[in-house]
Amino acid sequence: MEKILVIGAAGQLGSELTKALSDRYSGEQVIATDLNADAKEKFDYCRFEVLDVLDQEKVKNLVRNEGITQIYHLAAVLSATGEKRPLFAWQLNMDSLLFILELAREFKLNKIYWPSSIAVFGPNTPSVNTPQYCVKEPNTVYGISKQAGERWCEYYFEKYGVDVRSLRYPGLIGYKSLPGGGTTDYAVDIYHKALKGEKFTCFLKEDSMLPMMYMPDAIKATIDLMEAPKESVKIRSSYNLAGMSFTPKEIYESIRTHYPNFEIEYQPDFRQAIADGWPDSIDDHFAREHWGWKPSYDLEAMTQDILENLPKYFEF
Repeated sequence: MEKILVIGAAGQLGSELTKALSDRYSGEQVIATDLNADAKEKFDYCRFEVLDVLDQEKVKNLVRNEGITQIYHLAAVLSATGEKRPLFAWQLNMDSLLFILELAREFKLNKIYWPSSIAVFGPNTPSVNTPQYCVKEPNTVYGISKQAGERWCEYYFEKYGVDVRSLRYPGLIGYKSLPGGGTTDYAVDIYHKALKGEKFTCFLKEDSMLPMMYMPDAIKATIDLMEAPKESVKIRSSYNLAGMSFTPKEIYESIRTHYPNFEIEYQPDFRQAIADGWPDSIDDHFAREHWGWKPSYDLEAMTQDILENLPKYFEF
C-alpha cells in the first residue's frame, strides 16, 4: 500500500489536496506536515506532524520510519512574498527540492510530486497560448527557483530514474483557505470582500489578463497526473496546465451578477510588474494528449460555486 507524505500541507493547495488524497487512499495512509503547529486542527481526517522541510534529519527519519512511498512536496515561498525575502525564498524552494529528490533516489520512493508555476515564464515568453517549450526568462526569485527546479526534476528522472511529476499551475482559486502570498491571490480575496459587503481594492490593473484555475480542477489534474501510467508521463520537467483566463474587471463583473452593489477600485502595486511578465493564456495540449487532462470550470461556474460555499468556511 502507498504511504503518502504531504509537505507544506496547510497551504492553499495542500489543504485541499491532502483531503483528496486521504479520501482516495484513506487517512491512515496519509501524513500531513507543516511548519505551523496550529494547522493540526485542519487535519482531523489524517495524521499530522509539525515539520520544517529544511530540517533534513527529521524529514529523513520520517520517511524511513514511516515507510513513505510517495512525497508531495508543496512547501514554498510564493511570488509576492518571495520578492520581499529573495534569499530565503531561494534557500527554501531550492534546498528543499534537492533534498527531497535525493531522498527519493536513496530510498527508491515510488513517486514524487513537485508543483511548478506559470512564474517560470517571463516578459520575453509568448504571452498568448504560451507553449510548453519556449523562452523562459523569469524575473522573480519564485520563477527562477521554479525554472531551476524543473531542470533538476528532469535531471533526476533521466539520471537516476526518480519518478518525479510536476504541473505548471496557473493562479489557483479556492474557498477553503486564505491567500498565501501569491500574485494571483486577488482572485481569492475578492470573493471574501464581496460577501463582507466591502469595497475591494485590487493590486492589479483592471485589464491584467492571467491564466487561472479553480481548485477542484487543480486537485483533479494533480491526482490524474500522479495516477497516470509511467509511460504516459512524457514530460519530466513540468506540464503546462490551463483552466481559464480572465482580468480583474471580468471576475468583478461575474461577482456583480450576484452582488450588484459590489464595488472595486484599482491600486496597482509591485505585484503588477510580476503579473506583466506572466502569460495571458496557456497551451496545455500535451497534458490533454498524454494523460487526458480536461478542466471542468469556467469563470461563471466558479463564481457561483464559491459564493455558495465560501460562507460554510468563513463567517461574514
